Amino acid sequence: MMKKFAMGIDIGGTNTAFGLVDEDGNVVAEGKISTDKFKYFDDYKLYIETLATAMKELIASQPDCELIGIGIGAPNANIHSGRIETPANLWKFEDAADPRPDSIRIFNFVEDMSRYFGGTKIMITNDANAAAIGEMVFGNARGMKDFTMITLGTGLGSGIVCNGEMVYGHDGFAGEFGHIAVASRETGRQCGCGRKGCLEAYVSATGIKRTAFDLMATMTCESELRAIPYDKFEAKMLSDAAAKGDPIALEAFERTGKILGLALADLTSITSPEAIILFGGLANAGDYIMRPTYKHMEENQLGVFKGKVKLMMSGIQDKNVAILGGAALIWKQHLEAVIENY
Repeated sequence: MMKKFAMGIDIGGTNTAFGLVDEDGNVVAEGKISTDKFKYFDDYKLYIETLATAMKELIASQPDCELIGIGIGAPNANIHSGRIETPANLWKFEDAADPRPDSIRIFNFVEDMSRYFGGTKIMITNDANAAAIGEMVFGNARGMKDFTMITLGTGLGSGIVCNGEMVYGHDGFAGEFGHIAVASRETGRQCGCGRKGCLEAYVSATGIKRTAFDLMATMTCESELRAIPYDKFEAKMLSDAAAKGDPIALEAFERTGKILGLALADLTSITSPEAIILFGGLANAGDYIMRPTYKHMEENQLGVFKGKVKLMMSGIQDKNVAILGGAALIWKQHLEAVIENY
C-alpha cells in the first residue's frame, strides 16, 4: 500500500534542508544541500537542479512513497506569485558594482521547481508563515482559528492566523511584525532592513545581544559576560548566565521582555488572538523571556483583552520545524480537500 508524504523544504542562507513528512508530523527521511555554495545570482539554476536531484534521490529511497506535494519556506517568498523576491542573503550579484538594482532579483521558484516535478502540487511562503502553519497542523495551535506565531531567531518573524486562515495581504508580504517601530526612526537602533527603531533590532537573538553590551557599558556590576568578545557572544550564553543569577543577563531579559510585551499588547488590539506562540532560539530561554513578556503584555492590554490571550511556547520547538512548516503547507490543503469531498 502506498504511503502518503509531503516534502517540506526550508531554504536558509547556509543550507537547504528537506524531508518527507507523514500526516502525523513525523519526518521519515531528510537531507540537505549547501545553499551557500550557490550564493550568486548566476548559480541559481544549478542550485535548483542540485536540489531537485537530491529530493528525487530521497523519494526513491522510500519504498511505496506517494508524494502529495512540496511545500517550501523561504525568506521573502510570496505565496501568491510562487516567487522569492529580493532575498537578503540568497543569490546576490557577484559584482557589487553591478548596475542592476537588487529589486530585480526575483526567482520564479515554484515554476522552476515544477520543471523537475511536473504535475506535483508545489507551494511556497515565507519561513515565519510556514512555521505558523506547522504549529497549526502539528503543534500547540491545533484547533485554533486565531493565533500569532512569533519566531525569535537572528531576526524576528511572525505569522498571523485569523479565522483559520493565514494573513498574507494583497501582495503576499503581510505580517512583518518585526519591523514595526518601537523606538525613534531617527535615533533608534539600526535594523538589518535599513531603517531604525524596528522591534527586531531589540527583540531577537541579535537584539538581546546588543542590549547586553549596552548594559555592560552602563552598569558597573560584575558579570561573567564581560569576558566574552562581541563576535563570540551567543544568545544562549545569556540564558546560562541568567541561571547563575548574573545581573546583566537578568536585566537583558527583563528589558527585552518588556519591549516585546508592549508590542504584543498592541498586536492583540488589532488581531484579538486566542494565543501568541513563541518559537526560536531566544524563546528557548523559557521563563527568562516568557515571564517579563507576559507581565508587560498583560499590564498594557486594553481592558477588554486582559486575561484572555495565552502566551505559549511552540509545540514543535524541539522538532525540525523548518521541514515540518513547509510540509504543513501541503498537508493543511490536502486534509481540507479530503474533508470538503467527504
